Amino acid sequence: MKNIILSLAGLLAATAFAPQASALPAFARQTGMECAACHQQHFPVLNTFGRSFKANGYTMMGSQAVVEGEHLSIPGTLNAAVLIKMRYQSQTNGGGSTRDGNGEVLANGDAATGSMLQMGNEFSLFFGGRVAENIGFLMENNVAAQAGPLIAGLRLPIMFDVAGAKVSAIPFSTDALGISYGYELSSAGVMRANRWAELRRDSSAIQYAIADGNGSHGKYAGAAAGLALVAQNDMGYINFSKWTPNAMPGGNDGGIASYSPESSYLRIAVTPNVAGWDMVGGVGMMSGSSELAGAGLPAATPAPDSALVKTEARFADLQAHGQVAGNDMGVYVTYAVAPNATAGGQPQLYNTGAFDKSAVAVGVDYSVIPHVLHVGGAYRAGKTGKASPTDATVSATDNAVMLQAIYDLTQNVALHVAGSSRNGTKYAAPGAVGAKEYILMLEAAW
Repeated sequence: MKNIILSLAGLLAATAFAPQASALPAFARQTGMECAACHQQHFPVLNTFGRSFKANGYTMMGSQAVVEGEHLSIPGTLNAAVLIKMRYQSQTNGGGSTRDGNGEVLANGDAATGSMLQMGNEFSLFFGGRVAENIGFLMENNVAAQAGPLIAGLRLPIMFDVAGAKVSAIPFSTDALGISYGYELSSAGVMRANRWAELRRDSSAIQYAIADGNGSHGKYAGAAAGLALVAQNDMGYINFSKWTPNAMPGGNDGGIASYSPESSYLRIAVTPNVAGWDMVGGVGMMSGSSELAGAGLPAATPAPDSALVKTEARFADLQAHGQVAGNDMGVYVTYAVAPNATAGGQPQLYNTGAFDKSAVAVGVDYSVIPHVLHVGGAYRAGKTGKASPTDATVSATDNAVMLQAIYDLTQNVALHVAGSSRNGTKYAAPGAVGAKEYILMLEAAW
């Protein structure tokens, strides 16, 4: 952790040179409002207004010109933004191998042991905003996509006012952001793209236990497409989605198999204000089973049980935004579990182990200098779902301590430094000494 301490000290010494917090400018262009109007502390954490803007389907207009007519109301300009993350990453996994004895990546990410420069860890082109008075959209495109799909995420909320509530039908698809991409207002790491810390698996139990799987099906765990049916008001929201763990099924009739949405997702959350603290808290559950694109079956072929995968998991979360000593602070608590794999020819999407994969995480994010310097930390206690190297009758443990600092150079450019130290029986194999990861990242959007 010495390198992290030195980096934090360097950031503290430089704080006199920066104003406010970073964000995606596409919606700033549409609304005519600065990025900090929607974001709590720093991007991508949403404040109360930001959650309201998202809940209303990105349709709010500001000073931008509008093309209007009978049954028509669209911005005069298609609003776009570019987001890029350039990272230097250093990690060790203790054994010299990229993976442990269970076949899992030991470090947080896909890189091997050692250091690497990632000039475009993320590089995306966003379009978003108003389609009609009650319809909006957000689309993320992989600018530097190689073998993956061009469209990383697309959702089209169609909203109606019903008895004081906002009722929405939201078609959506994503290659990696998970089922909650359809609709989610929390920044606690329920959804991969809206998380308070860059090292997501160490700061969110949901990202650790559910988002990526832990076996042969793990690469599909973030793909999702379907329809979210949502009811939302000032008290909270309910999201019921029918979905399939495949991205862009149908693919413009381009040979991509089209799968029926046989899995279900139920999310219930409340959004009260308690003693000056804005809260988002609730529970979520994935259920059912679906066919995977990786099974290699033609679109019209009924899927046998062996080609189906169970999509079962559950989680709970709590987010609180308030002030301590006059400065903003966020507190985040998450819990998640993916049940163990069972016999019968249907593997578990999120867990191929013989034990439940689970985690609990607690994190705090504090603005030392408002809209300029933010420091945070988290502790995550996890169980991999795979047998411990020292005792095959129990799940291996995987715990982590994470520290981070975010220094906002401008409202749309930020410098991140973060590090995690991981330990547990997962790393108890001969020669293993735990895992560590450090990142230095420049994040910019324009």
